[in-house]
Amino acid sequence: MEPHPGIPFLREALVLLAAAGLAVPLLNRIRVNPILGYLLIGGVIGPYGLGLLAADYPFLSHAVISDIAGVRGLAEIGVVFLLFMIGLELSLERLWSGRALVFGMGSLQILLTAGLIAWIATGLGVEEPTALIVGAALSLSSTAIVMQLLIHGRRQFSAVGKTGFAILLMQDLAVVPILFMVGVIATPGSGGLAAGLAGALGKATLAIVLIYLAGRLLLRPVLRQVAQTRSPEMFTAAVLLTVIGVSALTARFGLSMALGAFLAGLLLAETEYRHQIEVDIEPFKGLLLGLFFMSVGMGIDWRQVLASPLEIAGMVTGLWLLKAVVITGLAIAFGRPRHVAAEAGMLLGQGGEFAFVIVGVAAGLGVVGGVLEQQILIVTGISMLLTPVVAHLARQLSAAMERKRLAAAADTDESFADCEGHIIIAGFGRVGQTLARALDAENVAFVALDADAAMTAGLKDRHLPVFYGDASRSEILAKAGIDHAAAVVVTMNDPEAASRIVHQIHQRWPSMPIHARARDPEHARRLLELGASFCTPETVEASLQLAANVLVGAGVDAEVTRRRITEQRAYETGDSP
Repeated sequence: MEPHPGIPFLREALVLLAAAGLAVPLLNRIRVNPILGYLLIGGVIGPYGLGLLAADYPFLSHAVISDIAGVRGLAEIGVVFLLFMIGLELSLERLWSGRALVFGMGSLQILLTAGLIAWIATGLGVEEPTALIVGAALSLSSTAIVMQLLIHGRRQFSAVGKTGFAILLMQDLAVVPILFMVGVIATPGSGGLAAGLAGALGKATLAIVLIYLAGRLLLRPVLRQVAQTRSPEMFTAAVLLTVIGVSALTARFGLSMALGAFLAGLLLAETEYRHQIEVDIEPFKGLLLGLFFMSVGMGIDWRQVLASPLEIAGMVTGLWLLKAVVITGLAIAFGRPRHVAAEAGMLLGQGGEFAFVIVGVAAGLGVVGGVLEQQILIVTGISMLLTPVVAHLARQLSAAMERKRLAAAADTDESFADCEGHIIIAGFGRVGQTLARALDAENVAFVALDADAAMTAGLKDRHLPVFYGDASRSEILAKAGIDHAAAVVVTMNDPEAASRIVHQIHQRWPSMPIHARARDPEHARRLLELGASFCTPETVEASLQLAANVLVGAGVDAEVTRRRITEQRAYETGDSP
């Protein structure tokens, strides 16, 4: 297909959309992570996949994209939209509350990692200025992939999500001074590296403050006028204009477009339109991020990987281990639990998308080139490709570490007050034990409380995190780590005890999600009034499960059965309109 004279990259756009619309869903059916799917498909349709066969089989040229630079320019907008969505889910107050992690831990991570990598590179014969650029580029992790994984798993506000985001945000802020450093190294004698970096940071700070203040004054009135037209098209266009416009403005100041998109998200997060914006922007973000991941896959030259597989594997492994150790150590030093620190370290061990930008600028200025340039791109691309797999292993390791620690604490009657992200089970009878087995199977940490001393003593031999205590007492709940728990589940069979516990928890910790087992619908309504977030009447659920089995056995369609049971559940629990 010849290029259309009026539409640049038309053939490339068709190939990308065909790959995203046909191949990726097929990979999803065999449970391949969407990000991994985009990366793999990008490798297949790129110049180092089918492109290597196009000379011998000309018909393949119609399914190959050779102009990676042009596609990557479009695909980087996907990163812009991802940063916008991250900003939209935050607020300035929440960001400021995490300033110690962002500016303290995040800055130290960049400096330590970049310094260690530069030191290793000089030991391998790389000149010091070039080694400094290599260290800075590889010190950055992939915001696009890591945040997409956290958002996909609904863990962006978990302890690991907050730790990882703090580091990633500082890395995104550091892109500007790093690029300025590349320019200073390429043109020495312009006043010194330290002075140049200080000037770049000052300029960046001024630009951010001016953009934020202008946005606070102008954005809400403009959106209000657009919303009053009741035109969804105009509202979506206004939001897109805000995202792209602020991104272009930060680029004009010499900052990254991704940082501008993040600022736009923060501005819009403080308006009453944030939820509508999330719905309107989601399709654009998903599609453009897919293009970005495919462009990364296209850039991996598999021939060099096959020519020196052990060398490449060693570099990828070394990079991951170094960054994981640095990040884990810093996270522990900044008060993160060990299992959270270990998972964050493994999660952020890869290279990032901004490494492509930094190395590209350095190559254009003649500072980095040849074999070294391609090695950095390959190591970064492969590490990004491996991130979903390593993230899964990291979560399993974190859960195992926390379960082991909880079990050890239970054996010695220690406090669980410094636990984080676990589930507290109030009552460890038949229902509580069934729930515990389900949580354990999914690697979700839990602590159980029960007032039966004989039962809890017997469970000590099984090394389960269960200890004796009255869950209605605040000091017992504090010992179980309720201040940092993900939720409390009240499972006891005694309706009065369950009501008392729900009431006490809601009074002391009103924002804590409470899942409660109820005797019947009336008891469920009482628990909801006392502060329970969710209630499950045991008589209703048993009846509904029996009814569902009978309906399916009688030949009723499974989807019809599911809908009928859902309607009946709403009626029985009083949630029907």
